[in-house]
Amino acid sequence: MISSVETPGSAEPSEDPKTGPTLDIPLTGFRVGVTSDRRSKDLIDALERRGAEVLHAPALKIAPVAEDVFLLADTRAVIAARPDVFVVTTAYGMRRWAEAADASGLGEDLLDVLAACRTYVRGPKARGAVRAAGLNDVGISSDETTATLVDLLIADGVAGCTVAVQLHGYTDVGQLDRLREAGATVLTVTPYRWVKPEGEDKLPKLIEAACNQELDVVTFTSAPAVDALWSTAHEMGVYQQLITAFQTSVVAAAVGPVTAKPLVDAGLRPLIPERYRMGALIRLVCEHLARNHVQAVQTQVGAVELRGRSLRVDGLPVELAPAPLLLMRALLGAGGAVLSRDALGSLLDQRGAEHALDMTVSRLRSALPDSSLVETVVKRGYRLRV
Repeated sequence: MISSVETPGSAEPSEDPKTGPTLDIPLTGFRVGVTSDRRSKDLIDALERRGAEVLHAPALKIAPVAEDVFLLADTRAVIAARPDVFVVTTAYGMRRWAEAADASGLGEDLLDVLAACRTYVRGPKARGAVRAAGLNDVGISSDETTATLVDLLIADGVAGCTVAVQLHGYTDVGQLDRLREAGATVLTVTPYRWVKPEGEDKLPKLIEAACNQELDVVTFTSAPAVDALWSTAHEMGVYQQLITAFQTSVVAAAVGPVTAKPLVDAGLRPLIPERYRMGALIRLVCEHLARNHVQAVQTQVGAVELRGRSLRVDGLPVELAPAPLLLMRALLGAGGAVLSRDALGSLLDQRGAEHALDMTVSRLRSALPDSSLVETVVKRGYRLRV
């Protein structure tokens, strides 16, 4: 019978008599796409330490402050308006705004104005940045979403007030409209803006890899990155193919509900950690893959385990090309039941395979330490000799 294999989060190196030194780490054999730009090195390093192969394709990058001609104008407008309420959505945005104001000679004036405000924060990290700037807050979102934070503001009363909102590169127009409808005058400041990387072909390559089922997971840490992915897929003419890949074989993982919203709007059900932090996202990805994407079966030639793209037969590593790997995954999933030639052939057709089924089966058998593992059932198809 096929079973899911639970893998510890980390382990000391061990010596396998057949394969030499190994690391029992949870993402061995899996390939993960990373779409973030800022702090991407931290995420990539954490995934690679856990054994993953990473395909990095920044969907968007943050424009340098010097290139943002609107930030100083927004800052002067906030100082002149002396708002009653200040809303902080991200720690990074708060820090970046304070640094830009200091650099332009407006830092002290800005902090004086903000100190007189009722300050609300979207989460603990934003609260930390506010307090690091010498300010205090009066309210925090219970679930780290802007919608819940706006609920709190409206409940406390904003009619007749001027509300300054620090945005986070992705304008949630609906929440700003709710404040205006509640009687507030709304000012916005965007300390960082998302721009498309110039001269980059990495994102199309990530999209192609996802469409070809060559990725196990794609991680997202911002909603604009998801929108950029959809936009690029539309430009390539593969949007529906990409959506199908996410619905079937590729897992989408988002750091929180705000990031996940464009994924959910597209009909997907992304992984979202209970704590909206990068570390929690990585742990959730490890747990999900270990429970749902590791196939193991005992056969007549020994134990067979498939972890992403890493196949072992009786303890021996086996390298497989994409098409034979696809057949092996299907045969493992069948658990020894016969799969028809039509069923296996349709898998290859979905990948646009150029070779006939017989050739792919032959390549699979030749790569295995014992070719008899894949058995032909005359006039019916193929099965694993479990």
